[in-house]
Formats: sequence, structure tokens, C-alpha cells
Amino acid sequence: MSGVPVLDPPVERHLGFNDALHPDRSWIRLLRLAVGAIVLVALVQKTYDATLPGSDVDIFQLYSEFTVQSNLVLGIVLIASASRPRARLPEWWDHLFGALVFYLVMTGIIYAVLVAPPDEPWWSWDMYWPQLAHHRLAPLFVTLDWLLVTRTVRGTWRRPIVWLGYPVAFLIFSWVRGAVDGWYVYDFLDPTLDGGWPAALTTTAQVLVAFLVIAFLVHVAGNGRAALAVGHGRR
Repeated sequence: MSGVPVLDPPVERHLGFNDALHPDRSWIRLLRLAVGAIVLVALVQKTYDATLPGSDVDIFQLYSEFTVQSNLVLGIVLIASASRPRARLPEWWDHLFGALVFYLVMTGIIYAVLVAPPDEPWWSWDMYWPQLAHHRLAPLFVTLDWLLVTRTVRGTWRRPIVWLGYPVAFLIFSWVRGAVDGWYVYDFLDPTLDGGWPAALTTTAQVLVAFLVIAFLVHVAGNGRAALAVGHGRR
């Protein structure tokens, strides 16, 4: 491929297409840098706002949110991806990126369905700008990156199951923490609200099913993108 390092495994198919969308292309690295910076600056803004009088969330509660945790890691990963050639990053980097795509897609879906104010349309971009960055921009950008940017590393069928480890651990942590201090990170996890544990468990089960479906779809999409660049016999 012209002007960019060779990926491992190397690109074997659709050379022109994959060359144009190579992860080391300057415009791709600049976009990743810009979005990564926006995501982290938005997190700084949220952190500052949490310290202001009248804030309904403190800093520890803020960093207990799935949205904040996943966007924090995403911002770091995007900047690292922009700063270093893909060949100098480990093979598992693509699997980590896929996990973040999965988490951010679910962040956007859960916000729109369960967390957003009832009168806020799911397609709206008119909101507090850090929320806009974390619930709209980041999910959209990483999804497009996952679908379009050249990748040659495939994942096995176990990959989406591994990706589910963090959400399950987050769920357990949230319930343990809520039992200790009475604060639940999201209302749909709170068994003290109307409906009690049956309502909380029912909604959580539905969310976990959605997580599993989306994890599988992201996994398949990643392998499909890799198949556009390497032969079927390559890993």
C-alpha cells in the first residue's frame, strides 16, 4: 500500500479501497485526535460542573457512570490511535476498539431509551454539550470508524462474550454500591423505585439481551470489514 505501513495481517483484497481508508492516513488520524480530544474535554467539563454548588451528582458518582467510564477509555484510545502507526500497536488493539464501539453504541441506545428526558427526541442534538459529545458524537464516530477504516484482524466467536465482561461487572458493582449507600447510577437499576426488584430485574434482563445482540452485531461487522481486506483463510 502506498505511503503507509503494512498492516499485520497484510491487506490482500481491494487494495485501492483499503489504501484510501488505511488507519494511518493523516485525515483519519486527525479525525480520531479531534474526536478523542472533544470526548476528554467534555469529561473535564462534566467533572468541573460536578463540583459546582447545586450539582445533583458528585465526582465519585459521576465516574461511576457507564457513559463516563467508557468515554474516558475511548478518548485515550482514539488519541493513542492517532498518535501511533497501527503497526506499532498490538494486535489486540482492534479487539479493544471493537469493545469500545459496542459500549458506546449501547451508551447511545440506553440514553435514548431509558435515561433521556421523556420529551427529548432520540435524534436530537440540542442538549448539554458534554452529553452531546458522549451520547451522540462518540457513538456515531466510532461506529463509522469500525465500519469504514481498514482492519485486517478478525475476532473469534468468543469475542462478544469477552466484551460482555465489563458491562456485567459494572452491573454487579452498581447494585452492590446501591445496597451500601442507597445511590444507584441509573433509575432502571434502582429496586427502591416503583416496581421494586421485579421491575429492576426485568428491565436489566432486557438491557442485557440488547447488549448481547449489539455485541454480536459489532463483532460480525468487524469481521466483515476485515474480510474486505484479507482472504478468508487469514486470521
